[in-house]
Order: sequence, then structure tokens, then C-alpha cells
Amino acid sequence: MARKPKKQRRAQTQAATARGTSDRDKAIDALMALLGEHSFEQVGLAEVAGRAGLKLSQLRAEFGSTLAIVAAHIKDIDRAVLAGGAADMIDEPAREALFDVLMRRLEALAPYKEAVRSLLRSARRIPGLALALNAMAVRSQAWMLEAAGIGASGPKGALLAQGAALMFARVLRVWLDDDEPGLDRTMAALGRGLASAERWAGFLDDLCSLPKCIGRGARRRRGRDEEEEAEAA
Repeated sequence: MARKPKKQRRAQTQAATARGTSDRDKAIDALMALLGEHSFEQVGLAEVAGRAGLKLSQLRAEFGSTLAIVAAHIKDIDRAVLAGGAADMIDEPAREALFDVLMRRLEALAPYKEAVRSLLRSARRIPGLALALNAMAVRSQAWMLEAAGIGASGPKGALLAQGAALMFARVLRVWLDDDEPGLDRTMAALGRGLASAERWAGFLDDLCSLPKCIGRGARRRRGRDEEEEAEAA
């Protein structure tokens, strides 16, 4: 099936990402704007409330921490990506479908590029932030895999989601410095990442089949041992 033109996809994704005027939305927009100017560890809840035009009591009614606001932003990006494009990918191979899904994710993130850059820089300095962002990324990538028709349930799904999160983090680093309108470098990096992910998924398939093979081998050995004991008797 032919893909939707990039401009049309971008318009749909940005429309789905657009936020309203609720206290929640104001807080998220305020934090993203502040992260474009400061590092994560320099931004406090009072600064978020001030930028959002909210009282601290109003902000507290919505969020308990700046990290919770980041999580809400990521959830909004997930929803924007999931809201569009599913019908266009019904007949696409899984790799092509995931490519489209992740490109839509980058389009949704485009207005927040400097905030993403700031968060990644802070994560390199703060292990706790890195772990928290990784957990959020794994949850998001599980949804992205499902959107592309790739099952993300069970132990194998968890491993696939973690691998996708690590792959997408590498793509993000390319995207942050890719100022070309066509994002050629980013798409090339994503293509390489997905090719590597396919090999990883194949390895997981082989790995997951090992317990069954080992179990069958053990049963055969037990059967032979029982036969030999019966003959000896």
C-alpha cells in the first residue's frame, strides 16, 4: 500500500499533538519550554508553575514532580502517534510499518527538539534520570511495536521493547543534529537500526526455541535411560 505523503502525515501528527488549555497542558508546555532553556536539574516546580501561569496548588493537583510532567508529555506523544496512520499500514511489512510509526514519533517530537536535547544531556550526568527515562521509553516503544503489528507482550516482547528503546535513542542523537528538511541522515540511521533490530529479533526467536529443544533432548535421554534400565533388568 502506498504511504501517505510526508506533509500530510506531519500535519495529522502535529494536529494530534496539539494541546489544550487545561492546567495539565499548561504545565507540560511550560516544562518543555523551560527545558529548551535550562537543564532538567535546574528546573523546579515553582519555575514550571510560574511559566505556566499557575499557582503551586494548581500544579500539585496535576503532578507530583517534574519527572511526572515529562512522563505525561511522553504519553501525549504516544497518543499522537497512535492516533494516526494505522489504516495505512495494514498491508505493510512489519519493518516498514515500524519505520512509519517511528518517523511519526519524530514528527511529533519536532516542536520539542531542544527539550529532548536537554533531557538527553542531563540523563548522561544523572543515572537516576537515565533509568527513569529508559523505563518511559520502553513503555512507549511497546506501544510503537503494537502499532506496527509487532507483538510486545511477554518476556520476548519486553526484550524487543527494550531493544527498540535503545535503537531509537541512537536515532534521536542523529535527529538532534539533522537540520535537513528531508531528514535523510535520520532516516538512514533509522533504517540501519531497524535492520539490526530484525537480526536481534531473529536471534531472540532462536533463543526462545532453545528451552523447547533442550526439553525434548532431555526427554529423549530419559527415555533411552529407562529403556536401558529395563533391558538390564
